[in-house]
Amino acid sequence: MGGAESTQLEELLDAMKRGGEVLRHAGVPFALAGGMAVYARGGSYTDHDVDFLIREQDVQRALEAFADVGFRVERPPLDWLVKAYHGDVLIDLIFRPVDRPVTDEALAESDLISVDAAKVPVISATQLLVHNLLTLTTHECDMTQVLSLVRSLREQIDFDRVRAETKESPYARAFLILAEDLNLLPTTRPQ
Repeated sequence: MGGAESTQLEELLDAMKRGGEVLRHAGVPFALAGGMAVYARGGSYTDHDVDFLIREQDVQRALEAFADVGFRVERPPLDWLVKAYHGDVLIDLIFRPVDRPVTDEALAESDLISVDAAKVPVISATQLLVHNLLTLTTHECDMTQVLSLVRSLREQIDFDRVRAETKESPYARAFLILAEDLNLLPTTRPQ
């Protein structure tokens, strides 16, 4: 890893550890998501921010906890996340990824993983793939990161569940056919 890339990863890891600490001390259940979760599970580092999933009922408590320890916080005009900043590093606190509320069950599905010497709950590789596939749209259809996720984490993914949870998305179905044709997943395409 180059110098600038290494520095960016160090800053992201520091923000992840500090953000997780803030949420833990505030009693806010959370799980690491997004690119840092892929990294935590052994995949490639590909992100520019830190994503945590939290429940919607915990948003205000989380924002107050971050503000109390000196983070800059923000409520953008979006109805699915709020933001906190550790220096220049953005931490997204997502409570409705892909138009689905974060539930206790979704958070319980996470695994406690040691990431840069900090134990952090990390969402499952299956959830990561579902979220990535459901963000594909006509205007945002770059499959590069999703291919990287599948290549690096395929042994951790329940593809039957992914198919079931993304069956309404033509982009997800197209991606799964492509991934199968590239021999990246089991060839159990439903008829």
